[in-house]
Amino acid sequence: MMNEEGQNMDLYIPRKCSATNRIITAKDHASVQLNIGHLNESGIYTNQFSTFALSGFVRAQGDADSAVDRLWQKKKVEEKQQ
Repeated sequence: MMNEEGQNMDLYIPRKCSATNRIITAKDHASVQLNIGHLNESGIYTNQFSTFALSGFVRAQGDADSAVDRLWQKKKVEEKQQ
């Protein structure tokens, strides 16, 4: 919900898992959100990052590492197309 000034007034904004597209509930204490920094050709941080959210379900299955790798590869392909 937004007020007249355009500020978000909700106390809780649900997130979605980047790997499975499931909603991450408020009670999912095993979920994580990762910010992965972007580097230039010489390996220096460019003050930009990509955010990925992983649900506790993905982490419990042991698929978090492969999910982040898959998401990052997809992100790199999208960046090259733009």
